[in-house]
Amino acid sequence: MLSYSNHFEKIDKIKAGKLSLKENVEFFLNRIEEQKDLNAFNFVFDKDARKDAGRIEEKIKKGNAGKLAGMVIGIKDVLSIKDKPTTCSSNILKYFTSVYTATAVQKLIDEDAIIIGKTNCDEFAMGSSNENSAFGPVLNLFDKERVPGGSSGGSAVAVAASLCDTALGTDTGGSIRQPASFCGVYGFKPTYSRISRYGLTAFASSFDTVGAFGRNTTDISMLVEIMSGKDEKDSTSSDIKISEISNKLNSGNKKFKIGIAKEYFGEGLNEEVKKENEELIEKLKGKGFEIIDVTLPHSEYAIATYYILTTAEASSNLARYDGARYGQRTKEKLPLQEMYKASRSEGFGSEVKRRIMLGTYVLSHGYYDAYYIKAQKVRRQIKNDFDNAFKKVDLILTPTTPTTAFKLGEKLSDPLQMYLNDIYTTSANLAGIPGINIPIGKDSNGLPIGVQLLANQFDELSLLQMSYFIEKNILK
Repeated sequence: MLSYSNHFEKIDKIKAGKLSLKENVEFFLNRIEEQKDLNAFNFVFDKDARKDAGRIEEKIKKGNAGKLAGMVIGIKDVLSIKDKPTTCSSNILKYFTSVYTATAVQKLIDEDAIIIGKTNCDEFAMGSSNENSAFGPVLNLFDKERVPGGSSGGSAVAVAASLCDTALGTDTGGSIRQPASFCGVYGFKPTYSRISRYGLTAFASSFDTVGAFGRNTTDISMLVEIMSGKDEKDSTSSDIKISEISNKLNSGNKKFKIGIAKEYFGEGLNEEVKKENEELIEKLKGKGFEIIDVTLPHSEYAIATYYILTTAEASSNLARYDGARYGQRTKEKLPLQEMYKASRSEGFGSEVKRRIMLGTYVLSHGYYDAYYIKAQKVRRQIKNDFDNAFKKVDLILTPTTPTTAFKLGEKLSDPLQMYLNDIYTTSANLAGIPGINIPIGKDSNGLPIGVQLLANQFDELSLLQMSYFIEKNILK
């Protein structure tokens, strides 16, 4: 297994000659092959990874390597890498090759990270189980009859199974935090706009956020630090600078005020998940942290609001996949309109079609005001709830998911039950705030349980400092 606990240790071992980067990359490539049945990767860049390992190892020894030198990273297959496939796990893009690299990925490459491949995901990042993929479902490492969560299930499993050091995912309504919880790893969603979306295939543009998976807080903080910043190619990216958080994770004696919202601990929460979260709260009290009750009264509307707004944006964003400009085109010889219909019918899976139709409906004449405009107003109220709560507390603690990982196929026939898996995560995307999943235990079936921490906009540092404290002082 791996002989280092985080990237700082890895670099030190390479410099001291105690670890060969070439051998390290071979270890990961062998693991990917051995664990092929998990179906975590859509594409593996073995030749590139081996070549980069030799080149970067020389740079490390010469002392001129980047901050992420030798970190082996999996990239969710919705982020572009030049001259590599970007399929979004969809048949409609199965022959598509990117002509440029996403800003977030390019920043990692510029710091000498090694990209080992593209990870499997729900088609166009739409799903909570990673069963909606043209490449087939990803399997949970802890029980291969269960889902890993979605939509970034491949990235979560890749990290949990030691197929790479870290992985990138995207979080539109919990697509990093939920699979991180199901797979027992750290999963971080930054503030909306903190990381450029240029090169990210759009699902819901006012929600989509690039984030990271890791086996520890330190590695995640390094990724967030590197990827953050203003990008002229993304007008929504923020110019608010992020500090060098990876060197500030030890918060010293700072005692954050932690809010507990009763709305997240009520009906529908699994008893074992509830117990683990409540035990953590008691341990934090014992360490001197102030626990304060807060209220988020509009939380009950989060799922409905989220699915109205995101399907509307998806309907607009996915209109470009018509078989004419790029992507898969039907082989039938048809008039233009019929060709569009046939290409989209053949190329999109059932969940993507469902969301396009829902979005088109809520944007249609006669329903726009009743659904879309009303949902936008509720989104504002949900944001106000968090603003008011953060006047009293620094962080909010909740369960990440209402249950542990469920069985493959268990919820495919009931979309509403599937959507309810996002009940504790969507509100952070509606409000645009950062959140993290921290693995805190397992249930009686040996399945991972996570806790979610949320912070105010652009306060990633407090979030990661609290995660680091829990990791070093409570979980070990």
